[in-house]
Amino acid sequence: MFSFFVSFVVSALLTLLIVKHSKLHGAALDDNFNGVQKVHQHAVARIGGLPIFLAVALSAGISVWRVPTLGSGLVALLGCSAIAFIGGIVEDYTGTVRPSRRLILTMAAALLGYLVLGAKIARLDMPFVSWSLDSLWLVLPLTVLAVAGIANAVNIIDGFNGLASVVTIFMLLSLAYVGWQVEDMFVLVSALTVAGATAGFLVWNYPVGLIFLGDGGAYFIGFMLGELALLLVMRNPQVSTWYAALLLIYPTFETVFSVYRRMFVRGKSPTMPDGIHLHSLIFRRIVQWTVGRKEARALMKRNARTSPYLWLFSLTAVIPATVFWRNTGILIFFCLLFIISYVWLYARIVRFKSPRWLIWHKKH
Repeated sequence: MFSFFVSFVVSALLTLLIVKHSKLHGAALDDNFNGVQKVHQHAVARIGGLPIFLAVALSAGISVWRVPTLGSGLVALLGCSAIAFIGGIVEDYTGTVRPSRRLILTMAAALLGYLVLGAKIARLDMPFVSWSLDSLWLVLPLTVLAVAGIANAVNIIDGFNGLASVVTIFMLLSLAYVGWQVEDMFVLVSALTVAGATAGFLVWNYPVGLIFLGDGGAYFIGFMLGELALLLVMRNPQVSTWYAALLLIYPTFETVFSVYRRMFVRGKSPTMPDGIHLHSLIFRRIVQWTVGRKEARALMKRNARTSPYLWLFSLTAVIPATVFWRNTGILIFFCLLFIISYVWLYARIVRFKSPRWLIWHKKH
């Protein structure tokens, strides 16, 4: 917990510094209120990833000083993550880095992780059998696409104050717990460090949104999640590969479903943003107990009250993944259950037939 505490304090202080001097980051202020995914009415710095990255780097340095055996691994992991982070943070400052270029940079980071850390998809567990994946031509593209996909997925769910931050903290704490169970000190320390830094940022992001995570933060945290999940599963055969699949299924399936919806239902580019993600629908069609669609204060309240719905929804995957991390059959069952639940819930909300238990507030 020392790593968590140090990164939390450093991140909270650095984030406060940016908030207090946000005018100095004029190029990185999000002052576009008319985009399809915009749900705020005041200019906000979108470089929350910067204090998170710096806090992780400082905390990692202290961890290496205390436990020198972690040194090479932590340095290599941070070096790989920096490539993904740079693409996002430059976009936050300039707004000129296309999604395709950010994806390429994240894929390059995943490739480097494959080479220097051995983070790769080397097996697939099934009930009663485990299949080893030996072909480089299969393992390499699967690994690169998986890690880059997770990083992009975290960016996609970053739509409301505290949404991506809390969801990823849940996942990182799960990774730390399972790492502790299998005595993988590297994954334990790394996961707690990133979770602490994200929590420090969250203090100023939720509920009022004084700063946004930004592409830099989303890509950095998403990349770290993907790498640590791979390392935990592949270095510890007792951890089922379906643990990682279930743990990360919310942002992953959100991304897959969005690509399907944009390409095959709407006939548009999968990179074109829209306002009908699950979290956007919950914001527009369920969170209705504050009055006023345009007023900044009402909009801020509705923004903050949207995220807890998705926090709870993500826990329907994170909790069983954490409890049944070695039981492949049960993990597969919960993966299927989550997908069915997601599609059912999305269909109900998009047809204005939201389940009554989601709109209890109308009666109170």
